Amino acid sequence: MPAKVMPGANAWSQFGIGAAGVLVVHGFTGNPGSMRELAARCAAAGFEVEMPLLAGHGTAIEDMIPTRWSDWLSDTEAAYQQLRERVEKIIVVGLSMGGALTLWMAANHPDLRGIVCINPAAQPMPEEMIAGLQAVIDSGAETLPSIGSDIADPNAKENSYDAMPTRAAMSLFVDGMAENAKKYSQTKVPMLLINSVQDHVVAPEQGDYLVANYGGPIERVMLERSYHVATQDYDKQIVFEKTLEFARRVIL
Repeated sequence: MPAKVMPGANAWSQFGIGAAGVLVVHGFTGNPGSMRELAARCAAAGFEVEMPLLAGHGTAIEDMIPTRWSDWLSDTEAAYQQLRERVEKIIVVGLSMGGALTLWMAANHPDLRGIVCINPAAQPMPEEMIAGLQAVIDSGAETLPSIGSDIADPNAKENSYDAMPTRAAMSLFVDGMAENAKKYSQTKVPMLLINSVQDHVVAPEQGDYLVANYGGPIERVMLERSYHVATQDYDKQIVFEKTLEFARRVIL
């Protein structure tokens, strides 16, 4: 049986307030807590909202170990379909792995009005990194040290797992990011790309790769004071304001 959901990690929906919607997707080993303030700001601005809790997240690391890209993708797609039943105009906003899921949604739902990728996992991993992770898996290690709560603000903390599941990470790299990259040039959905200058989880160069290979229009914002979890960091107000400005522009 899955463990109990952590405080603040539950999925969240906002119904009946507008003709347009925002799908909000959290990151790897994180949960909706890292995106909750952004989701609330979208709702306050008059958008319908769906923010799923992805499989294996927000409970205990043991629940995440057997999950894979297909599970998180299924949860994202289900949330999109729930939102689609209520509104026709939708944007998707994702952080980190949530950004990778957002990119998949753009490639497979070209009718999206726009996407917002915040420090997205976007570039295929180097072969040597894949080989290194495979060696760790072959050694029998189910987890590695945590990648969570990369935040510059000492007063903020992401409620993420204290470890990273190795096989789940491999699925993200191979089934998710590598497959996504094959579709970038054909994807035309407008994008707001938000990157932190200092990011200790996803290198800003991944954003450069995305800009160089993406087929649609991109507006890029660089954050000077925040690390990876920018939605909880010093520049979070910039993230919220730029997201809402972009949403209004592409939906109107």
